[in-house]
Formats: sequence, C-alpha cells, structure tokens
Amino acid sequence: MAKLVLIIDDDPAQHRVLAEIIRRLGYGTRTAQSGEQALQILSGSDQGSIALVLLDLVMPGMDGMEVLRRIAPSPGSPPVIVQTAHGSIDAAIAAMRAGAVDFVVKPTSAERLEVSIKSALKIEALQGEISRIKKKAEGVLNFADLVLRADAMQRVLALGRRAAASSIPVLIEGESGVGKELIARAIQGESERRSRPFVVVNCGAIPENLVESILFGHERGSFTGAVDKRIGKFQEADGGTLFLDEIGELPLDAQVKLLRALHDGEIDPVGAKRPIRVNFRLISASNRDMIQLVKDGKFREDLYYRLNVFPIWVPPLRDRLGDVPELARHFLARFAAEEGRRVNVISAQALDLLARYPWPGNVRQLENAMFRAVVLSDGYELTVNEFPQIAAQIDGFGVAKTPAQIATSSPVMLGAERIVPKMITVGNGGLGIAAFTDQGELRPLKAMEADMIRLGLGGRRAMTELAKQLGIGRSTLYRKMREFGLAAHPT
Repeated sequence: MAKLVLIIDDDPAQHRVLAEIIRRLGYGTRTAQSGEQALQILSGSDQGSIALVLLDLVMPGMDGMEVLRRIAPSPGSPPVIVQTAHGSIDAAIAAMRAGAVDFVVKPTSAERLEVSIKSALKIEALQGEISRIKKKAEGVLNFADLVLRADAMQRVLALGRRAAASSIPVLIEGESGVGKELIARAIQGESERRSRPFVVVNCGAIPENLVESILFGHERGSFTGAVDKRIGKFQEADGGTLFLDEIGELPLDAQVKLLRALHDGEIDPVGAKRPIRVNFRLISASNRDMIQLVKDGKFREDLYYRLNVFPIWVPPLRDRLGDVPELARHFLARFAAEEGRRVNVISAQALDLLARYPWPGNVRQLENAMFRAVVLSDGYELTVNEFPQIAAQIDGFGVAKTPAQIATSSPVMLGAERIVPKMITVGNGGLGIAAFTDQGELRPLKAMEADMIRLGLGGRRAMTELAKQLGIGRSTLYRKMREFGLAAHPT
C-alpha cells in the first residue's frame, strides 16, 4: 500500500492545490475537512499508511491545535506540518511546542511547501532508520519496525507474532535476500527473550573441520592448535536466541549434536569431560528445499522435523511489490545520510519503475540498486535516469538513444554500465537533450553539460575534434570527463 499524506483543511480549493504538490513527490493523499474526521482516519485502517499530516490550524469545531495535541504525543505518529492564514510568532511557537515539525503561513508557494514536505519526510525517515538501528543493536527490533505492509506479508506478520509468544523452534524459509534474518530478529524482539543475546551463525560460511568447534566450543588442548578454551555459539546464545542461517549446509556430523542439543538442552564441547546445559531459543533459516535435502540424504529427517515445528515462508519481493516504494524510501534515507548526499526524494516515475521490476535478487538487490542510485545522483531527486539497468528491462521505460548511437550503436560507458543522455524530439523530428525533468522542472546545467559530453562521446569522435565542437580545450574536456565519471567506449 502506497504511503499517504493526510490533508486536514476545511477549504476544498486548498485540498486540490496541496494534492497536486504531493502527487509530484510520489505520494497519495487522504483528506479530512474537520479535526474529528482526521482523528477517525488516524485511528482507522489507514493509520499505518499515513506518512505525513498537513494541518490547518483554523477550522470550525475542533481546531488544528487540539488535533495536534492529540496526535503528536502518540508513539509512531506521522510528522505534522501546520499551516494557517493567521501567522504569528506565538502561533508558530505553540505549534512547534505541541509537536509540529514545521510551520507555514497561507497562502504559501508550492516551492516553499514542497521543501517543507521533503524535509519533514527526510527527517522522519532518518529518525525511523536510527530507531531501527538502535533497536536492532539492543535486541528489541519488532514487526512494527519492518516494512511488511503488502497483503502477501500479513501471514508472515501473524505467524511471526504467534511464534514470538512461544519458545517453539522456528524454521524460516524463502529465497536469498528476502529478509529472513530480520524476521528472526523481530520474533526475538517481541518475545520474552528481548534484549538478550541474538547470535547469528551462517552455517554455509563455516569450514567443515571447524563447525563443531565454532558451534559447541572446545577445551584447551582438545586438538592441534587449540591453545585456549573457546566458548561456542550455543553458549554465547545462552538465555537468548541462536539463529542458524542456511541450516541446510550443516554437515551431517554436526546435525547429530544439534539434534541432541535441541532434545536435551545440552551440548558437548570438543574435548569436554561432561556436557553443558544451555538455555536457548533456536530459529533456523534456509533458502533451499529442505524436503529435497532430506530425500537426497544430505539432511537428517529426524532433525528436519525437530526444526520444522513452526515453519514460516517469506514470499519473494516480486510477490509483494506493494512494499517496494516504502523500502526504496527507507534505503534512500539511510544511504543519503551515510554518503552525505543531498538527495531526499524519489520521483513518481522512478517509483513506478521500481514497482514494476520483478527483483530476482529480492530486497537485497533493491538495497544495492538504491545505494548505487544515491551515489550516482546529482540533485535532490532520484529519477529513472539513476536506474538505467532496470529501466532497460521494463517496457515503457527504455532510455532513448542519441543520434550518433542510432547510427553507430556505440554507447558511452560509466564504469561498466551504459549511460544514455535524456533525449527529446526537437525541430523537424531531430533529437535534442531535454531541458526539463519529467516533473516539469529545469534540469541542472551540470547535468545537461554531462549529457552533451556523453552525446559527443557516443559518436566516437576524436577527443580533439570533440573538444573543438564543444568550444573547450582538450585538457578541459578530460577534466570534465573525470568529474562526471565518463570514459569513451573501448574500441
């Protein structure tokens, strides 16, 4: 379900103006003409989809300040931007003290309101990301912190909360990159073992000869090289949760000891004289067909049934594309902060593109695509141009070729990827570089300059000739190519 902006205003004309601005940001809208109606929406089924509230202070009946006082203190409430035709310092101070994130005076320009909305959403996204990181570190991450809005994920949500209320062993299955570890962390975060150790073991990454030592520990001198006593992962997870990722990769010898640990609550460190009791909650995960592994004799049948007491299947991202826009915004806020980039919004067309792509690599692929797009971005907004590899695979989003590329089929290379300037039809059917974005805004001169150089490089012109045609020196051309990260296609 797409994120919504709730417009609370008794003026229908204001609704239309605000809705147009919000659509340019890629969000949907809900409207309320009174404070009472707004509170009903914020406590109803759309509550989790409201990303921002635009609140008029002066309304008949319940005024904006009363609405603000009721919704701002609520945990997880959306940010509120207050607007009024009666601006004053006192009103602004009162609104900010009551919990508003910004204050605008009507009539306000579309540009001013757009900046306010983008800033509020960016701050909210960053606060949400900081909260998730903190909760993850403290072992109290819960399902409300995860992006599980699509209908296909509601069964995962329901099963995960049921599992959290018990100490039953859980087997999480799904393709690589769907977020199985986050589901496991949320189960612990809502269980009685919250804030206790959450120990992750990737069974496929452990050398076979070290599996028992790493999982169960060893005594000093128990084998060559064992110069010190080692505490195994089971003991590290004592009192908390042990998450065994890629459990299907576990060797058969270790499977026997794991079965005993599950059955008796005891482990045998290598070289120990007596078993050690451990109290742990086991959650395992696999991206392989466990039944087939059992049939092939690669996984013990008795252990499989011990692990598969409470199975949870996590659907691939292509089956829950409704989560893509919110996931994309989540990753945008995270990577923009990490990389120190000024980009803070994704265009509606780019969101549409991302929501149509099947994502064979699931959430992990989307995360990497967003990281790359943020690094490539030059302005405040991510557009289709930042996702050329994806656009090339979706009908209706193909990137137009330059005239030289039409004749020579010679694209310009940026790193290992094809980058083609954004083209429009001009004159008598010829092609030219677009001066405006898809949202009708002027493109930065730097971006158009980079497109001009890409256009020239695509024709395989000699560098001296290209510099002459562009009206700059050869050294200046090379400097600008380095600045834009451009290189001619290898001949």
